[in-house]
Amino acid sequence: MKTQQTDILVIGAGLTGLTTAFYLTRKGKEVLLLERENRVGGQIHTFRENGFTFESGPNTGVVSYPEVADLFADLSHACRMDTAREESKRRLIWKGDTFHALPSGLFSAITTPLFTWGDKFRILGEPFRAKGTDPDEPVGALAYRRLGKSFMEYAVDPFLSGVYAGDPMKLITRYALPKLYNLEQQYGSFIKGSIAKARLPKTERDRLATKKVFSAEGGLDRLTEALADTIGRSRILLSASHVTVSPSNDGGWLVRFQEPSGERLIKARKVVTTTGGYTLPELLPFIDSEDMSRISELRYAPVVQVSVGVRETMGLRFDAFGGLIPSREGKEVLGILFPSACFQGRAPEGGALFSFFIGGVNHVHLTELPDGELRALVVRVFHSMLKFPVEREPDMIRIFRHPRAIPQYEQSSGERFRTIEKLEKHYPGLILAGNIKGGIGMADRIRQGMEIAGSL
Repeated sequence: MKTQQTDILVIGAGLTGLTTAFYLTRKGKEVLLLERENRVGGQIHTFRENGFTFESGPNTGVVSYPEVADLFADLSHACRMDTAREESKRRLIWKGDTFHALPSGLFSAITTPLFTWGDKFRILGEPFRAKGTDPDEPVGALAYRRLGKSFMEYAVDPFLSGVYAGDPMKLITRYALPKLYNLEQQYGSFIKGSIAKARLPKTERDRLATKKVFSAEGGLDRLTEALADTIGRSRILLSASHVTVSPSNDGGWLVRFQEPSGERLIKARKVVTTTGGYTLPELLPFIDSEDMSRISELRYAPVVQVSVGVRETMGLRFDAFGGLIPSREGKEVLGILFPSACFQGRAPEGGALFSFFIGGVNHVHLTELPDGELRALVVRVFHSMLKFPVEREPDMIRIFRHPRAIPQYEQSSGERFRTIEKLEKHYPGLILAGNIKGGIGMADRIRQGMEIAGSL
């Protein structure tokens, strides 16, 4: 058996693992990165075909933390951030038989058909409502209580479908949307909290968190490939299967795995796991079964993403980030993003690229449809919701299935977070990371990776 030693072993070459390893190597640490697949990037995977550039996983992130700007600045020699065009600030919500823009000002808030007049007037009383007392209140219940039924159904529900592909009555606010939860708890109101935070003085570093939508120029794999190149390909071991971690007698860690050439052993002083919760029972067999169930048995939303391209829009305009579909509308898709409206070079000149999202926790059966039925579903929506003439067919349809796409930060999350903290104290040198804690967005993954590297 081939044996190797390293100071720190990072398991998983998705965005979290790559960011962690990148900043550790910059600090001069001896690092190895272990990945099950034969490529880096994890859920991030960019495809290029006949003038279309499309993603099979995440399409965009939000610059919600300064760390995102830091990472792109540190990789400026190899990768540049691409921020979405101004027109992509428009967010659309389906109601009835068409998309409507989410209000962006007082006039549009008054005239929008998305919300009832009762709730429009009710919003005026939001700053004066008592704050919630249930720490495990679901997002849907919180929105209903503070904003009203129509705001919950036509703003919060589709937003959560777009972010989590989840159920607003199952996602717990303080875990799934901690910033929203803290607005109410600290300020007593969303409106009062937003005003107060806007008035807080900002440092130059704070201003790096622009809240802009971002990708990487040319596709998100430009970011992950730049990270891998800068880390050094010799430090990244791909196609590693049957990985198991166990404590060694000297206080370090033994990591066994299979690679194409045979079995291999790595001795590491510290180990960072960044893989999904469902991988942990096999990965960490030494952990007590009760503790393991607390950290690994979280629900993942299954999602099918379908990339659809047209070379000619036939005069139709798609000047928006995309459109989301509320659950009560009973449609077959969760939402449709318009990547070519956000970023240059995603479709041929005069054409358009769309990303359809299907399934989620409330429509699992749709993710199990065969490819032919999914294609037919997408074409129906292409005509009925995007308003292309029935004789016009898409020029490209590519289907990507993700049985475990998005972890759901539900009721069990608090126990999971506490158990992770307990295990890390009990097993010094073991760090459990990835989207099992700390948020699910790309900005969350980048921030977590930088924080881990700093702590090590």
